[in-house]
Amino acid sequence: MIKRKIAKTDLSVNPVGLGCMGLSHAYGSAVSKDYAIEFLKDSFTEGYNFFDTAEVYIGQTKSGDISNNEELVGEALKSYRKDVVIASKFGINIDGTALVPDSSPEAIQKSIEGTLERLDIDCLDLYYQHRIDPNVEPEVVAGEMQKLIDDGLINAWGISETTEDYLRRANEICPVSVIQNRYSMLARWHENLFPVCEELDVTFVAFSPMANGFLTGLYNPNSTFEDIDYRNDMPQYSEEGFKSAKKLMELLTSIAYDKNATLAQISLAWMINKKDYIIPIPGTTSTDNMKSNLKAGDVKLSASTIDEIDDLLEEIDVPVFGGH
Repeated sequence: MIKRKIAKTDLSVNPVGLGCMGLSHAYGSAVSKDYAIEFLKDSFTEGYNFFDTAEVYIGQTKSGDISNNEELVGEALKSYRKDVVIASKFGINIDGTALVPDSSPEAIQKSIEGTLERLDIDCLDLYYQHRIDPNVEPEVVAGEMQKLIDDGLINAWGISETTEDYLRRANEICPVSVIQNRYSMLARWHENLFPVCEELDVTFVAFSPMANGFLTGLYNPNSTFEDIDYRNDMPQYSEEGFKSAKKLMELLTSIAYDKNATLAQISLAWMINKKDYIIPIPGTTSTDNMKSNLKAGDVKLSASTIDEIDDLLEEIDVPVFGGH
């Protein structure tokens, strides 16, 4: 498995990272602490070396225990610290399901102190602005990131769900190593940033690379989720969503059969083979899925296969969470 370099750093990671959010947040009840710790350790043993968390990834287990994702990641990976790249995020509070941005210098300082304490580390490998704050200019945020780098608190920084203008302005003040934007076969509206990433030497980390699990093919219109599971309100999981995606799922099933792969692996391989600076970070709480997802880094798709998928994507219109 050929490693991928985090731009403007000496950090290299495997082509599939692990999104840790689902262990604590958004996809129903959090898993137990013991399970999460063992799951993360097993992920490292299997070959994952890029782990993504955030200060707001907090939830409750079915027994009522609070699950803080940063604490879980820090405890599980403590013994492997020199062998892993850990990314976390600042800049939002959660009010119900609403994201409330706050990237003021005061909030950033408070966030990095808390993140380092919860992860039990002295320096964070990669620190993202979780969402753009319309009340704080990118130059101000970038200036604060430069201070954190100069103080040895972070190695590099990135922006999640960025626009081209914001990225360019921030990069002028403190070089941006990574953007983390929603990207999947059903969420392609950020492809306009590919040329910008190439021009500025920026890595593209893709979150929700399987459209919040939809592209795994493991669900159908009769699938049910816990009341607190965000997928209940995602349009791709509606009857219309499944109907609209029928041709795509049939094509992916055919390709997966030819490659002796899963639909999830094809979904990940589609972007990994498309650009050598894209790193998907699928999340799961299933050990089997975790192991399988990593192997997508070894699945080779030809340019013609990628074009075939893209041509079909231009023809269909699947409603999807976050869609523009």
